[in-house]
Amino acid sequence: MEPKKILLVDDDELITMSLEMIITAAPEFVVAGKGQSGRQAVSLYKEIRPDVLLMDIRMEDMNGLEAAEEILAEDPNACILFLTTFSDDEYIIKALELGVRGYLLKQDYKSLIASLHAVMNGQSVFGGEVTGKLPNLMENRYSGSYDYQGAGITEKEYQVIQLVADGLSNKEIAEKIFLSEGTVRNYLSSALEKLDLRDRTQLAIFYLKHCQV
Repeated sequence: MEPKKILLVDDDELITMSLEMIITAAPEFVVAGKGQSGRQAVSLYKEIRPDVLLMDIRMEDMNGLEAAEEILAEDPNACILFLTTFSDDEYIIKALELGVRGYLLKQDYKSLIASLHAVMNGQSVFGGEVTGKLPNLMENRYSGSYDYQGAGITEKEYQVIQLVADGLSNKEIAEKIFLSEGTVRNYLSSALEKLDLRDRTQLAIFYLKHCQV
């Protein structure tokens, strides 16, 4: 099997070298390109079409958020994972709104390979500190409501959505509302399809965004 192509973009060359060493130690991945700015991220992404773009946020010329927005506008399926020193609230919110696959802090580097595997499998990944911020960030930023019934969401599906937003796993949800894990997965898949969302992280953000505050 061909190794998955990773594009690294960070304006700190020492960081890039360290990340390359970590990634290339895993035979299932290869570093297919390296850049130092958001502008380079955009051009290299078009040239290489990596399986994952691993990118910092604060960079000269064009920051990572701006680069991600441009890339995702052209390729909505782009798999972008931020790895940054900064856990600024506005950065996290913007990243979520863009629909990137993950947001890790550089101190979480030990989980990098596992995170790459997760995003390659269609999951979203967020560092512990970032995950802890999500509910308050979204509730403080948004208010409003959404017509779930009009979207065809059933009562059970809505209950599952609420518990996903509370951070519960499928197993925990199943235990809480006395269903099998398979049934919970079915409700979750149905809700994602009806709301045109990709994964449980987007579902949680969608719910928090449309909560009454």
